[in-house]
Amino acid sequence: MGRRSALRSGSPGVQPSRRAFLAGTALALATAACGRSSPVGAASSGATTTMRIGAIPDQDPEVLQRLHGTVADSVSAALDLDVVYAPVTDYAAAVSLFRTGDLDLVWFGGLTGVQARLQAPGARLIAQRDVDEDFHSVFVVNASTGLAPSDDLRPLAGLRFTYGSETSTSGRLMPAWFLQQAGVDPQGFPGGPGFSGSHDATLQLVASGSYQAGVLNEQVWTSRSAEGAVDPAVVPYSRTPGYHDYHWLLGPRAAERFGGDVAERLTAYFTGLSADDPDDAAVLALFGAGSFVPARASDYDRIEEIGRSLGLVR
Repeated sequence: MGRRSALRSGSPGVQPSRRAFLAGTALALATAACGRSSPVGAASSGATTTMRIGAIPDQDPEVLQRLHGTVADSVSAALDLDVVYAPVTDYAAAVSLFRTGDLDLVWFGGLTGVQARLQAPGARLIAQRDVDEDFHSVFVVNASTGLAPSDDLRPLAGLRFTYGSETSTSGRLMPAWFLQQAGVDPQGFPGGPGFSGSHDATLQLVASGSYQAGVLNEQVWTSRSAEGAVDPAVVPYSRTPGYHDYHWLLGPRAAERFGGDVAERLTAYFTGLSADDPDDAAVLALFGAGSFVPARASDYDRIEEIGRSLGLVR
C-alpha cells in the first residue's frame, strides 16, 4: 500500500519517466497503426518488461488519460511491475496493436474484445465490472423532434441517425440489433447512418442538429447528465435491454514476459478492489463500478453471434 500511495502522489522517481514513455509510446503506437515500422517492434520482441495498458478510445481523451493512468499506477504498485497507459487512435488500432503484442492488457468493449480474442489465440479474459453483466445503451433525440420517451423504436426510422464508433458494442452493435428486432432497418436511416466515433461526439452531433437522433453507452449518458454536460437540446428516448459489455483482456505473450501466473494475479487484483479502501475506491469510481468480477469467454457468445450476423465478426 505504501508503494501505491507513493506512486499516486507523483513520486519523482517514477512519474517523469512514465510521462516521457507515454509521449513516446503514443507517437509510436499511432505510427504503428498507420502500418509503418517503429520502435514498437522492439517491444513486440519482448525487449521490454514494461506492461502496456490500452483501451478503446470511446470517450474524451482527457477522461481516458485520467482513468487509465490511475489504473496503470495502481496495477504497477499491486503487482510490482512497470506499467504504462498507451493511448491509441481508434478502436481498430486497439485490436491491431493487441494482436501484434504491442499492447499487453486492454480495456475492450464486448465486440472489440471478441474481435481481439479471435485474432490473438490464447488471450485471457481477466475481469469485467459488475455493471458489465447488465449493460445498456440509451437512444437520444434532439428535442426538436418532439418525440417523448418510449420503448417503441420505430419512430426513429425516419430520422437522421448516428451511431458511435463502427465497432462499438454499446454505440453500434447492440443498438443495431435491437433496432432490427423492432423492425427498423439499422442501415436504413435517411442518408444512411452516421458514425460519430465516440459517445461524447454522438451527444455533440445530436445537440447541434447534425443528426436528429443517436445512441450511446448508458454509463456515459448518466455521467455526462450528472455533470450537467449534456446540452438541453438532447433528450433521452429509449433504453435497451441489458447485455454483457466491457472487459479486460490479456495478450497471449504476457505470461512469457511477466510470469506464468500474471493472468491470475491481475484477476485477483481487479476482483480484490474494495470500495472500503480509499485507493481502491478511487479506481472503482473512475470506472463507475461497485466492483470487478471474473469474466468468461461464454459471457460474450451472444456478442459474437450478433457480430457475425451483422458482418462485424468474421
